[in-house]
Formats: sequence, C-alpha cells, structure tokens
Amino acid sequence: MARMTQLQILPEAGAATLLRALFKGPVAAGAPEIPRTAFRLERLDNRQIKRYNALLGFAADALPLSFYYLPTQRAHLATMLGAEFPFRLAGMIHVENEIRELRAPDRDRAMEIVTNVTIEPPAENGARYCELHTMGKQQEQDIFECRSRYLAVRGKRRTAGGERGSAAVAPAAGQPAGEWSLAANAGRQYASVSGDWNPIHLWPWSARLLGMKTPIIHGMHTVAKAAAMLEQRESRRLKAITARFKAPIPLGAAAELRLLEPAGSYQVWTGGTLAVEGRFG
Repeated sequence: MARMTQLQILPEAGAATLLRALFKGPVAAGAPEIPRTAFRLERLDNRQIKRYNALLGFAADALPLSFYYLPTQRAHLATMLGAEFPFRLAGMIHVENEIRELRAPDRDRAMEIVTNVTIEPPAENGARYCELHTMGKQQEQDIFECRSRYLAVRGKRRTAGGERGSAAVAPAAGQPAGEWSLAANAGRQYASVSGDWNPIHLWPWSARLLGMKTPIIHGMHTVAKAAAMLEQRESRRLKAITARFKAPIPLGAAAELRLLEPAGSYQVWTGGTLAVEGRFG
C-alpha cells in the first residue's frame, strides 16, 4: 500500500497551478513510489454548483453526479504535480472516467479527498497509462468514488482501445436522445465554472500553441451535458456514469446523445464520429 502524505487543504485551480502543470517535466527512471495523497475540501461550494447547473442543464438546486469531478480534478492535478509523479503533464490525454455516488453528502461538512495512483506496465507499442482512483469521504464514510485513466506516453502506433482520435464513419444504431451545439466560447464558459483552464479548450491560438489544430471542449463537459439530458429523460438523478473518450469534439461543433442496448448504454457523436461512449445507472 502506498504511503500517505500529510492531509493538506485542497489547492484551488488557478493560473499558478496551470503554469506548473504546463512546465512540469518527466521524472527520471527509478522514481520512488507515488504516495497516496489526501486533501481537505472545507465544503461543497453551493454558488459554484448553481453556476455549473445553469451552464449544463441540471436542476437549479441539484447536486449532479458529474460535479464531483471538479474537486477530484483539483486533487488529481495536485497529486500529479508531486515530485514523485513520473510523467510530463502537458500532452497527457484523459481516456476514461468513472464516477459513482455511494451516499448523499452533507454539503456544508468538510470532505476528505484521497487519491491513489497506479502506473500501468508499458503496452506492446510503448504507450504508458496511469489511473488515479479517488475516494471522497465525510466522517470516515465513503461519499463518492472517481477513477480517471490517462494516456501519459503515446505509443509508436495506435492499438484497439488505445489513443483517442479513432473515427467511425457513421453513427451506430441507437435511439437519439438529445443534441446540443457548442459555441466558440464554450470552453471558456466551462473553464470559468470548473477551473480547468487548459489552453487546448480556450482559443484557436492557445490550442495551436499546444499542438492542436483547433480548440476542443473538455471531455467532462460532454459527460455532464449527456448526464443532464439523461436525467431529464429518465426523470431521476444518476448515481453512476462511465465514459471512454474516443475522439475530441471541436468548439463550434454539434453533438448528439444516443441510447443503445443493453439498457443503460449511451454514446455521444459529432459529425459522424464517435466521441464518447459509456454506461449510466
């Protein structure tokens, strides 16, 4: 079991943190074991929740399942900025995510956010993946669980289920369940709520600086939009959702949510390309 770092206040997502992430380099081979991190979130921010709900289409007073990713992402970034984390952060790709609520939280009570890192063995093509597994706890009770898998080092060639960007020719069979269009400033709108100011999501010039042809929307924005539509359709609050990010969605593009068999399966398509697939419950 990984050693635990001392409990710290959960860092805010700001410009200084972003700059550290953009310029953090890889650690030399033979780095020590990555410690488990633990951060204290004083309370869930109800004003942030309301802004999040208004932007993404949730009920005004709801606590969306996908909102848990916002403090989780702050904990992940702080963990990956640690000296023991072996990979360069700029260029890492979020390829999978899973969030489950285990019990209802007290919004006004402090929450402990504990993260373990697993570095996967190299794939046959040299690709390297890592998974960050986070538990949110109040008074020693598990509130939520989040798993995020990242492609940290690209392989020499693409393999099935590997890097994002593989495109399908036409949408798979399924039932259309909603659609939305992304404004040119959608990335900045989501960043102002989530705190994720990664330049690839903001402007054409900032995306090009990081090697992107065009800015793309945050993957978890897509998951949240899909979750809000699913809740409206199902007339219930989601308690679990998974996502595999298959291809990016450019700002200015349209997205379509589709439901598939078996029940509880969904996909998001854009321009004839499968962007996200997963399950919900």
